[in-house]
Amino acid sequence: MVKKYLTMLVILLFVLTGCTAEKKVSTEVFTAEKYLLGTDITVSIETGEEANLICNEVFSRVKDIEDKMSAHSGDSEIALLNAGAGKEKTVLSAQTYHVLSQATEFAAITGGAFDPTIGSLVQLWGINSGNGKVPVEQDIQKSIALVNYKSLQLAQDGTNCTAYLPHQGQIVDLGGIAKGYAGDEAKQILLANGIKSGMINLGGNIVAIGKKKDGSHWRVGIQNPLAPRGTFLGIVQLDDKSVVSSGAYERYFIKDGKRYHHIIDPNTGHPSESDLIGVTIIADQGIAADALSTGVFVLGLEKGIKLVDSLQGVDAILIAADKKVFTTRGIEDFKLTDGDFSL
Repeated sequence: MVKKYLTMLVILLFVLTGCTAEKKVSTEVFTAEKYLLGTDITVSIETGEEANLICNEVFSRVKDIEDKMSAHSGDSEIALLNAGAGKEKTVLSAQTYHVLSQATEFAAITGGAFDPTIGSLVQLWGINSGNGKVPVEQDIQKSIALVNYKSLQLAQDGTNCTAYLPHQGQIVDLGGIAKGYAGDEAKQILLANGIKSGMINLGGNIVAIGKKKDGSHWRVGIQNPLAPRGTFLGIVQLDDKSVVSSGAYERYFIKDGKRYHHIIDPNTGHPSESDLIGVTIIADQGIAADALSTGVFVLGLEKGIKLVDSLQGVDAILIAADKKVFTTRGIEDFKLTDGDFSL
């Protein structure tokens, strides 16, 4: 899975303590970790005889999502969809169909600022793969013509689900939404097994289950996008929410003194020139937080705040290039801790 939108979040060290997979600790927290979806995934839950089995069930579900939705696995459903662009429909599982449907919905909500058919531009720039280069404008324009979520044809007849890309060269990339969906699925597994308190970290996509065991709020640090990893500019307290961030600092390369980051604007075909340097979305569902973190970043401050305030169960912390930090109406427990920024 594309390593997209790595964390601008750090869980404060005092939030959870634990150990590696298949070990229990006296702190009453069991922590298991596995590398999936191109990142380290950590599950921290209350201890118990079934803790290891529950964590393994989570990892199995995430692996299944990776196998179905990775654009870089030759036999995944998304890879087959891309290979069949302009040729034939692809039969999908109900899960992949659901994520594609959600992706097109969030593309519509953001006015195309988030677009799951952006894969041709992502590959052209090569920033996510670590082989970033500045393409010639002619190639960028050719790729832009292939980016159009409205052209993705989804059909469902009973249990039969299909998808079709009408133009050869079109590429769906779910790197901006699949981790959010995986977090939601992981949360459902924990809840179904009676877990009332825990935290899931999917490479920076945070899912908080309920409250901490002592009844207090979860505290999540917001990364300072202008400082080294682990340097946060503020702390947000929350319960039973998903938190996803996007930022221009995450992956980039420098060419002739100019910095090119990995968040591509589907309208220009270039890295977004947003007036934001960081976006954190806090939502009831991880799939929403994941897609919106990208879309809001591309939209910029004014349009981003307006969009988030129009959505139920969604809030945002937006960091502007001038070091001003903005929060949407539902954010009540955010504390700025870095004097270089103003709220």
